[in-house]
Amino acid sequence: MTDAVSSPVPVGAAGAGALVLFSGGQDSTTTLAWALDRYQRVETIGFDYGQRHRVELEQRRVVLDHLAQAFPAWAAKLGEDHMLDLSDLGRISETALTRDAEIAFDAEGLPSTFVPGRNLLFFTYAAAIAFRRGLSVLVGGMCETDYSGYPDCRDTTLKTLQAAITLGMGRDFVIETPLMWIDKAATWALAERLGGAPLMEIIREDTHTCYLGERGTLHDWGHGCGSCPACELRAQGWQSFQASRL
Repeated sequence: MTDAVSSPVPVGAAGAGALVLFSGGQDSTTTLAWALDRYQRVETIGFDYGQRHRVELEQRRVVLDHLAQAFPAWAAKLGEDHMLDLSDLGRISETALTRDAEIAFDAEGLPSTFVPGRNLLFFTYAAAIAFRRGLSVLVGGMCETDYSGYPDCRDTTLKTLQAAITLGMGRDFVIETPLMWIDKAATWALAERLGGAPLMEIIREDTHTCYLGERGTLHDWGHGCGSCPACELRAQGWQSFQASRL
């Protein structure tokens, strides 16, 4: 794992690969597999923003190691992993993801787990790293088909952000969101198509999604409390995926 001061790649190498926003969760792991299936060079980036479920940061390394062991062809493509400290975001965010607070919904249905500006900052910082590393594709696991309603996960938001980053960096960038229009059941199915049973087991056993950081119980769909919005979405997706195979 490297930090943000890793060596730059010559500008002439721009466009040679992708930088994946990788949290260590189900969606970002599936997205990473998707990128490894398509690009010859793939790097990853993670963010410590004071998240309540910071166990995901520990699982990132576990997932990366197990992916490399299970898929040698992908390991050959997998480049540096960058970790950025965005703890100030947690300090200014009064949310259930950055405070020990109850997860609730406001009058408009937006959960208290929404961290304002999180994905906007993630992609902006990722673009700065990608600029240094000669990468022109930014990949994220955002989805607005089967999600918690976060406005910074919407396709319109990210298309607008792509235009702003391209203009502000003076270089063409593309934001790819392969999960944008599929639900959690289809996300499980995509993982199976990309990596079969080995990838499914890595996602089930090693990734972390639970907002409360619970890793004690291993359910059919993975570790988690089973009751937070993230666990409910993941479990429902697993059940629908399994039902579709009958």
